[in-house]
Amino acid sequence: MEKAIVVNNVSKKYKLYNGNKERLLDLITPKSYGEDFYALTNVNFEADKGDIVGFIGINGSGKSTLSNIIAGIIPETTGSVMLRGEVSLIAVSSGLKEALTGRENIELKLLMLGFNKNEIKKLEPEIIEFAELGTFIDQPIKSYSSGMKSRLGFAISVNIDPDILIIDEALSVGDKAFAEKSLEKMREFKKRGKTMIFVSHSLGQMKEFCEKILWLEYGTVKDYGTTEEVIPKYEQFLKEWKKMNNNERKKYRDDKIAENMKQLQK
Repeated sequence: MEKAIVVNNVSKKYKLYNGNKERLLDLITPKSYGEDFYALTNVNFEADKGDIVGFIGINGSGKSTLSNIIAGIIPETTGSVMLRGEVSLIAVSSGLKEALTGRENIELKLLMLGFNKNEIKKLEPEIIEFAELGTFIDQPIKSYSSGMKSRLGFAISVNIDPDILIIDEALSVGDKAFAEKSLEKMREFKKRGKTMIFVSHSLGQMKEFCEKILWLEYGTVKDYGTTEEVIPKYEQFLKEWKKMNNNERKKYRDDKIAENMKQLQK
């Protein structure tokens, strides 16, 4: 099978500072300030063309970080990402300019993606119709609810017809009717053999839609396999996680992060 996505040994490091003074000193002095935090540690996975891959994991596991790296929004610290085709990320307010109207955001986004004036003129009505924003399309994005931003972002992304589509919690906001309409559009993409990454806390949607599951746990790959293999393991983990108190959860997290750091030092 032709590979659409190859993530090779990707790590993402951030610096955590105790205030702006530490941040400034880290920039202007030789001494290192701040604490290293790894959102991702040595992540590897591959997706074939036409795969529908779900990203799961409790909050803070790196799902959105990995999605943003694959989409080219943020760079990896180490490792590499190989993509075959154009990528589009759908996330609440992703890439939208707050001061511009919905219509102006459509035009700006399409221009940035290389569409010419005639192509934009043709696509704009289709995007506006799909988004179902009515007169709000000519209002500034800053006046939009999170659901309205998600609608516009989804409408732009699916109508530019990308090769690889990344949906990051974009269906978790807004009304059920629009969510079903969006899922139907994704089913159409699936039939056309598009490669998709689906980030959601809805295991029901994962079971219906995804063929493979990447389970991330505090920045590392816990498991990767078919939906039938991985989801039951994750559901069992969630049962155990829900039984833990805050101290037990903190210890679990700290132990996992310490284990990740040891792997980095090898």
